Amino acid sequence: MTTKDTKDSERVAKAIEMAKKAHEGQLRKTGEPYIVHPLAVKKILEEWGMDEDTVIAGILHDTVEDTALTLDEIRKEFGESVAFLVDGVTKLSNARSGMRDIDTYLPETKDNFLRLMIALGDDIRVLIIKLADRLHNIRTLSALPPDKQKKVAKETLEVFAPLADRLNMGLLRVELADLSFKYVDEKRYNELKTLIEKYNKSAEKSLKKVEQEFSTALKKEKIHFALSGRVKSVYSLHKKLAKHNQNINEIYDLIALRIIVNDITDCYLTLGIIHSLYTPMGGRIKDYIAKPKQNGYQSLHTTVITKDKRVVEFQIRTKEMHEYAERGLAASFYYNEQKVTENYKKGKIEHLPTNLLWITELQMAAAKLREGKKVDLKKLKLNLFADKIFVYTPKGDIIDLPKGALPLDFAYRLHSEIGDHVIGVKINGKMSNLNKKLEQGDIVEILTSKNQTPRTSWLGKIFTPHARQKLTRRLNILSGNNQNNSQNKSK
Repeated sequence: MTTKDTKDSERVAKAIEMAKKAHEGQLRKTGEPYIVHPLAVKKILEEWGMDEDTVIAGILHDTVEDTALTLDEIRKEFGESVAFLVDGVTKLSNARSGMRDIDTYLPETKDNFLRLMIALGDDIRVLIIKLADRLHNIRTLSALPPDKQKKVAKETLEVFAPLADRLNMGLLRVELADLSFKYVDEKRYNELKTLIEKYNKSAEKSLKKVEQEFSTALKKEKIHFALSGRVKSVYSLHKKLAKHNQNINEIYDLIALRIIVNDITDCYLTLGIIHSLYTPMGGRIKDYIAKPKQNGYQSLHTTVITKDKRVVEFQIRTKEMHEYAERGLAASFYYNEQKVTENYKKGKIEHLPTNLLWITELQMAAAKLREGKKVDLKKLKLNLFADKIFVYTPKGDIIDLPKGALPLDFAYRLHSEIGDHVIGVKINGKMSNLNKKLEQGDIVEILTSKNQTPRTSWLGKIFTPHARQKLTRRLNILSGNNQNNSQNKSK
């Protein structure tokens, strides 16, 4: 991936020296000098192709909060734009510091997080710097104590990974989600990682044959292309399995072949060639070029059955579509830095890409707040957390859960004692079963009995890592007690 070279820039070099001096004597939890972190953030922003002001702000993003350096000093040396970005990141950190429990700032349950996002609307580059900051922190999360690891990982999984997805930053979303999931539910992570590796090994020979057949056909038609494989990420597989009752045979995109071609015409020609070689599966042809995803993602997807009865997914796109699929908003800055940068600066709310109009909505709300006007947060249709549902207790308390959650997930979310003693559930006043997926707005009443104890079969009726962890722990305790009782009896 091509990146802009800011390493030899005089301004960037000056920012590095300023950050080194400001952070002198400070150490990270890893034991390294603190300057390692802002330099890592700098490198990430450069890899994303961000403009120079953003890279400089990334270098200085912790100075105002953690050192004696002032915003006025940064403004004097680097100008208003850099100062504005550093101030935005500082305010974001300060706002989050008072709401460390993720459950207190999810959208539609509390106003805090939406207010946070409105503040980011002034210049979305603040969020991009924060995402780079979070990426390096999650890469080095092992240095923190276990309790903090889980807290940071959960927040990353439930807030920052979805935000990366909303910005169509696909590579970032995958890395944030997988690294976080490893800390949230390590056992499940390792199970799925092993499953993916096993599947890859078994499919290796078949895929090579498909690649050869397919490449020969494209060359014959004189279509210029680049071919690569894409393995499904661990967290994505976790979510997919939950939707398909843990049946791996219903997951058709564990491995995908990705074809990059010159233009849209070649995309559709390539799709036709694939279908002439292999049998397409009904309902598995998706045209995200004609109808892009909400975050702007474009590609053609088709799943086929090969001659040796293997199921393979193909993804077909142009180079530009691929860049946007991988880097999303950051690619906008790379391809048209000056125009896009100006559009994202404070007060600029016009000419944004169609798929990023939600940013315009944030900016308009921010402008109203600056003018002292009221903003109805409930009318902001940001849809940042499309994977979440909000359900209610009979008393009207709101509980947020991931899509696909089941009654036992709800019960364990309320309290372990409730989860351990479930005998039934009422959904919207009617008796239901524990396999029923909860839906947005459901009123859920858990029925319990003191005589009930958790069962191993419940593991197949759980979706969330939180509930799985609670249930597994309880089952282990019960198993230990049963063994002790047996030993006592034998004596």
